Amino acid sequence: MNDRLVIAAGHPTPLGATFDGAGVNFAIFSQHAERVTLCLFDDKNRETRIDLPERDGHVWHGYIPELRPGQKYGYRVHGPYAPHQGHRFNAHKLLIDPYAKRLTGTPRNHDALFGYRAGHGDADLSFDRRDSAQHMPKCVVTDPSFAWGPDQPPHRPMTDTIIYEAHVKGLTAGRSGIPHSGTYLAMASDPVLEHLNDLGVTAIELLPVHAFADDRFLTDKGLTNYWGYMSYGFFAPEPRYMRDGDIAEFQQMVARFHRAGIEVILDVVYNHTAEGNELGPTLSFRGLDNAAYYRLADDPRYYINDAGTGNVLNLDSPFTLRLVMDSLRYWVEVMHVDGFRFDLCSVLGRTRGVFDRDGPFFRAVRQDPVLNRVKLIAEPWDIGEGGYQLGSYPAPFAEWNDRFRDQIRGFWRGDAGLIGKLAKRVAGSAARFDHDGRPATSTVNFIAAHDGFTLMDTVSYNDKHNDANGEDNRDGHNHNVSDNCGLEGPTDDTEVLERRARRRRNLMATLMLSQGTPMILAGDELGNSQGGNNNAYCQDNQIGWVDWDGADPAFLDFCRRAIAFRKAHPILRQKRFLHSQPREQDGLPDLFWRRADGQPMTNEDWTDPDLRLLAAEMRMASGTPGYAALPGAVFVVFNAGARTTVRLPDTNGGGGHWRRQFDTAQDAAPDQEILDEALIDADSVAAFVLCEDSKCG
Repeated sequence: MNDRLVIAAGHPTPLGATFDGAGVNFAIFSQHAERVTLCLFDDKNRETRIDLPERDGHVWHGYIPELRPGQKYGYRVHGPYAPHQGHRFNAHKLLIDPYAKRLTGTPRNHDALFGYRAGHGDADLSFDRRDSAQHMPKCVVTDPSFAWGPDQPPHRPMTDTIIYEAHVKGLTAGRSGIPHSGTYLAMASDPVLEHLNDLGVTAIELLPVHAFADDRFLTDKGLTNYWGYMSYGFFAPEPRYMRDGDIAEFQQMVARFHRAGIEVILDVVYNHTAEGNELGPTLSFRGLDNAAYYRLADDPRYYINDAGTGNVLNLDSPFTLRLVMDSLRYWVEVMHVDGFRFDLCSVLGRTRGVFDRDGPFFRAVRQDPVLNRVKLIAEPWDIGEGGYQLGSYPAPFAEWNDRFRDQIRGFWRGDAGLIGKLAKRVAGSAARFDHDGRPATSTVNFIAAHDGFTLMDTVSYNDKHNDANGEDNRDGHNHNVSDNCGLEGPTDDTEVLERRARRRRNLMATLMLSQGTPMILAGDELGNSQGGNNNAYCQDNQIGWVDWDGADPAFLDFCRRAIAFRKAHPILRQKRFLHSQPREQDGLPDLFWRRADGQPMTNEDWTDPDLRLLAAEMRMASGTPGYAALPGAVFVVFNAGARTTVRLPDTNGGGGHWRRQFDTAQDAAPDQEILDEALIDADSVAAFVLCEDSKCG
């Protein structure tokens, strides 16, 4: 490293390290700092320190000619260490640039990462002078240009979207024959793309890929932060998923997904960071400007903890909000992703601590010309007061619907009194989502997600089995709405296995036959189990990885058929809600709930705790314009009770007839004409399509 580096004034924008062809501009935000030192590292990690010479408002900046992409750097920031005033500056700690586009690795847990003296009687009120540089990854100046070629994002409408939630390493580490398993390149390998296309999914939602840290309490037990919900770098792809450390590997992955017609959605964590509470490490934001980046308690020594992880970012701060917006735009414009799922999104909607669906974050996203054209999905809760906000988000946000998961699981488990809940979920949870012009696709329906039991474990375990997490099975929630179908865990009992297989088919069928946007957990189509672990966040091993070798080919084939049936019938995936309103073209209601005898449901039926069968006759929604209207109808029977004869709806003299085309009680896809009534097996789902002459709607 040249010790006689010359630094010029540079510019306050853009933030981060920007190569312009002749040198690198460095710009970083800190409102309360007294001095900001840029630290440059050579190939042997020898450090050269140089103060940024200029400050515009709260942005410190400088320009160094002749620096090139590949230059490693970090920051040391000088200011008061006064926890009771909210300040935790400590220039002995090397800090990551929040705008860094590439990192050399992951923080290595060590006492030197703490701004205070770990184990000292004054705890975080003490001050630690150890240098943390050798334990910290370095930022790397990048050249973001990438030869995308004719990349064409699919831009698939939500009505045609089927999401597949997956972990970069977890989907690929356990499959043989994939080069570079566990990496971005493996995710977009031919075997994975062929599997996803064959299954029929249209979008892959990746668990966090922003650079994240491992909690020390996990590494002390020999575990890691497998899921990745501890971000500290909102622009940098997680290095452990790279083969050679080049961000182009992520871009190559996205390009290959797009060529396969699959969109890429990122699960992003902007609600909190990996720095935790007052006893956490100093990695970036805490040392740059703790009081500006985080929401602090009345005593600023402590942090608001609506995320349950120790801290939350302060999006009331313009520069923190700018950081989030710049990050989101970067992943769309430079990395070409197609949307985002926002972890604990209620935190992002809090203004002065109170959730506001029209708050600064939502306003910023909705007006942004880059972000308002991609898919936006909220996890609509946090653990703070008033944090559960299912259905409260503004368009164009969609939302994870945990009530769909719990109530559909409960119905098929045989819980009493859920007929009305089943109907609401099948019809798109309109009471929650049908307001302010929101579409029926606003509800993201799922049976299983990364957090909780897999689909197989939902039918194989009554209780969680999280002993491998090292917390005496105390972690993870206890409300699993699961049923082991007679025996806990693995078994060779054929009756139990058949019961479980039927239950899985019924759950998957209900997901695909419901209005809204369906999401499948990766591996569920293969019969993947986590051994009853419902909180595998720290299991970077066979527990958390998808088991390809143990795949259930029969269930995989069923999932293909269920998805194909949904795709073949637009009536099942409408933008408009079905409210049993008459249609202008024929006066028929767009939705009709029926009993087994073909009669309409009565108030007594809806409140009957023992009723286990519900039938729905669905058509294109009332108000559908002529250019989108389609003829025909779909009649679906959900039967969690005994074998029953069901009378089919009258075809209204139109010369049409009903054909059974889907049935969870049959090994193959049926295709049989049904006249007036049909026999519905116990614990099964059947779907009939109204056909006119030789054509089916």
